[in-house]
Amino acid sequence: MRLLHTSDWHLGRAFHRVNMLGAQAEFIGHLLGTVREHDVDAVVVSGDVYDRAVPPLAAVELFDDALHRLADLGVPTVMISGNHDSARRLGVGAGLIGRAGIHLRTEAAGCGAPVMLADTHGDVAFYGLPYLEPALVKDEFGVRKAGHEAVLAAAMDRVRADLATRAPGTRSVVLAHAFVTGGEPSDSERDITVGGVAAVPAGVFDGVDYVALGHLHGSQTLTERVRYSGSPLPYSFSEADHRKSMWLVDLDAQGAVTAERVDCPVPRALARIRGTLEELLADPRLAPQEDAWVEATLTDPVRPAEPMARLCERFPHTLSLVFDPERAPDDPDVSYARRLAGRSDQEIAEDFVAHVRGAGPDEREQAVLRDAFDAVRADEAVREVAR
Repeated sequence: MRLLHTSDWHLGRAFHRVNMLGAQAEFIGHLLGTVREHDVDAVVVSGDVYDRAVPPLAAVELFDDALHRLADLGVPTVMISGNHDSARRLGVGAGLIGRAGIHLRTEAAGCGAPVMLADTHGDVAFYGLPYLEPALVKDEFGVRKAGHEAVLAAAMDRVRADLATRAPGTRSVVLAHAFVTGGEPSDSERDITVGGVAAVPAGVFDGVDYVALGHLHGSQTLTERVRYSGSPLPYSFSEADHRKSMWLVDLDAQGAVTAERVDCPVPRALARIRGTLEELLADPRLAPQEDAWVEATLTDPVRPAEPMARLCERFPHTLSLVFDPERAPDDPDVSYARRLAGRSDQEIAEDFVAHVRGAGPDEREQAVLRDAFDAVRADEAVREVAR
């Protein structure tokens, strides 16, 4: 069976101030063309179909168009909700849509109920594990501690229990939306940290033939059977080095996996350039970046006059301007944003305690802070589900 694995469409999302809806529509057309060209047997979409719980109408219309076109191809599609989606909204009409061969899996309770597809070698069971917000699903799975590893392990127990009831030789595919250990994040994914821990070990998914992951935006191979497709389009400059693609996966009769990447059309290259304003305007080596979307980091010790206007004369698609004067790390004028770069909310809070009190928090106080951040994030998730 040949699968096309994709995820993280983020329909409705912009790239800085650039509307990406046209590029997203072009990607949908490319996906459909890939299905036809490569005789794909099933499409899997591993979450974050939309960029937010209540997407703009234009994004909903694009998704509706994609569903109709996928159904017209007659190729089964399995989709799950991600942490950006409203699972309840995405799942509306799932039963009816399923009759057209588009199978939406958005409820935690359905993790052990597969979509069964078949080829000449027999059955393939597709298990959809939507994004499992620990605070919301811990009771469903009967876990005492609300953490990503605990709820995913419980969901996979249901998958393996169901698979054990299937005919011998039944192959299996799991769709999941999670941060798995070994994956490389970028700046454009929403933080899903719980209890100070975001990642779960890949071993949670043992016992199935292929795991189609979503959430991280870079295409990655964690093991031969566990892969991220990544987002089909860039959504932050941290993705400047990404090769945007989908996985074309073949499952043979015994469930062995072979996979190749299919590149996605990207509307414009990304470039990150750094130096003083005069250096950036004069450096001939930057000629290839003149047609790219540009993030420019200026290192001038004093902010120059009209830097964006002057940069746009040479780099007309400059979208982001960052000031990072070359100073010693202990210089009191180093910006607050620079001091906080790459630090988690927990670390920032602990630094604040140390600054105010003269000593950092002990283990008990760290736990209090961690629980507070988890409670706020869980409350936000509950509010989003209820919208």
